[in-house]
Amino acid sequence: MVFNKFLKTFLALLLFGIDLFSFLLTPSTAYPVFAQQSYSNPRAANGKLACANCHLNQKTIEIESPQAVLPNSIFEIILKVPYDLTKKQIGANGKTADLNVGGIVILPKGFKLAPKSQISNEIKIKNKGVFISPYSTDLDNILVVGPISGKSHQELIFPIVSPNPEDRSDIKYLTYPIYVGGNRGRGQVYPTGEKSNLNIFGATHAGQVSEITTSNNGDRNINITTLNGQKISQLIPAGLNLIVKAGDFVKVEQALNLDPNVGGFGQEETEIVLQSPSRIMGYLGFCTLVLLTQILLILKKKQFEKVQAAELNF
Repeated sequence: MVFNKFLKTFLALLLFGIDLFSFLLTPSTAYPVFAQQSYSNPRAANGKLACANCHLNQKTIEIESPQAVLPNSIFEIILKVPYDLTKKQIGANGKTADLNVGGIVILPKGFKLAPKSQISNEIKIKNKGVFISPYSTDLDNILVVGPISGKSHQELIFPIVSPNPEDRSDIKYLTYPIYVGGNRGRGQVYPTGEKSNLNIFGATHAGQVSEITTSNNGDRNINITTLNGQKISQLIPAGLNLIVKAGDFVKVEQALNLDPNVGGFGQEETEIVLQSPSRIMGYLGFCTLVLLTQILLILKKKQFEKVQAAELNF
């Protein structure tokens, strides 16, 4: 009885501690979890990946993957997210910070993340600090990673295990597409539709900038006096560089700050062949047969030439 009471008290304190710790954590401002919560499938019918809805700038990425793989084999898909390491982004608190990167790989059905026991030590070392997870329990062929530091992870390595059609009737020896997306930096839009502080903010009204004040947290209030004398206050998040000053006249939607976004999202696709070992053996057998046939023809030709030479000597 006493033990049960102690156990209940301990669990209650433990839950309270977890809640308190979660409350004290700084909220995350991007990331695959947004897409996982909002989209059951991250790839739309038109091919657009969900990440592009928040990361509006288009940037390039590179993919490295084998052209063909055998069943139950381990291979790597390398996603390269290059960017200028000297560039900084503005964090949610308005302070400058290094860019982070993230990626998503949509594999064919049956392909999934390789078990840790089958991953080589070399890949484990390269992927130190990188946590790759399935998009959901139902879609284990879709893998996401990030956000992680971009300085040390401009190459994201996904160790993959291929399925065996002999064990699954729904898997065939065919050519399959692979869709890959990668981003660097924070997004410009939150899933709720609100803008982040990585945007150009335009004037909501036309008029003259009468005053610009700065709050304690660094936010700027731009006071605009409209043509009919109405005073409008517009908030600009901290960290942005203003391009207007008191006394300037502005038009509706005229930019009030420089574009702070240095990141962006890119997506590419490639193909991979799930190759049958029997096809390879058959192809090798065919090549061997052709080679032997050519050798026999050459030997026969040499033999025929010797016979002709002997007849000419007589």
